[in-house]
Amino acid sequence: MRQQRLAVRSLMSVVALAMLASPAPAQLMPPKPAAVVDGTAITMVELEALLKQAGPTAAPLTEAQRRQVQRDALEMLISDLLFQQTMRQTGRRVAVAEVEKEVTELAQGLVKQGKNLADFLKESSMDEAELRSRIVTRLQWESYVHDRFTEADIRKYYDDNRDFFDCVAVRASHIVIRVAPDAPESERQAARARLQALRQDLLAGKIDFAEAARKYSQDTSAANGGDIGYFPRKLRVDEVYARTAFALKIGEISNVIQTELGMYLIKVTDRKPGTSSDYNQIKEDVRKLCTEETMSNLIAQRRKTARIVINIP
Repeated sequence: MRQQRLAVRSLMSVVALAMLASPAPAQLMPPKPAAVVDGTAITMVELEALLKQAGPTAAPLTEAQRRQVQRDALEMLISDLLFQQTMRQTGRRVAVAEVEKEVTELAQGLVKQGKNLADFLKESSMDEAELRSRIVTRLQWESYVHDRFTEADIRKYYDDNRDFFDCVAVRASHIVIRVAPDAPESERQAARARLQALRQDLLAGKIDFAEAARKYSQDTSAANGGDIGYFPRKLRVDEVYARTAFALKIGEISNVIQTELGMYLIKVTDRKPGTSSDYNQIKEDVRKLCTEETMSNLIAQRRKTARIVINIP
């Protein structure tokens, strides 16, 4: 409007009248972030960049599927931020010179590939500040792992999780009552009591497990009598669930257990023994899984105390 008044003086009176007759335009507000984690925002630009990196899907998504993909991507960004925050609190201090050395080495490596740092940043949807922040986190994590895990620790992890490394698998069925993690204690107790009573009926032979699952389970597996197929000791199901299932004999029914998704009764229906593994041959895989599980546990612990506000549906 200012340019118009300077260029066309005859319109000044018209513009002034229009301004008097119309309300002032509302100040443009910045868009809400996708989420805020302990005061740090995850922007919609960051979320869209991550979704773009994933590439197009094989088939068009429904609106519900699109929202789920978006929510899953946001959970990845939240976990990443929680991990960075954890390392800033518990990790060692990283000198600026260390970071610059890493950036220089990265740039030199890119030149050999016919690229430069700007190309890399564009492909990775990040700026130099974020790159340096990620380098700090990686260096802190490497030091964290080095200081806490000895060869004996890795061997113990292997021994404690031998079922996984030997590729043992169990097949299980379950009955679920959905209970949110933040549900009131009264709701939790009611769900637990309901499943405990059902377990007594199952043990007494008053009802078949598959029939009970079809009738009472609040899970998509209910249509299959609660059967969820075979799964390994780790990575496929919740840790509490897996630990409980692998401790059961074929045909046994667990006590009531609770995960973030609700209350469960589990029945193991089969077990595959797997093949004996050689620690010396898979040592590096064991170390990798051990450290990855440690990272997941750190993020989970941080999540319990973090204030997370999600602004997408």
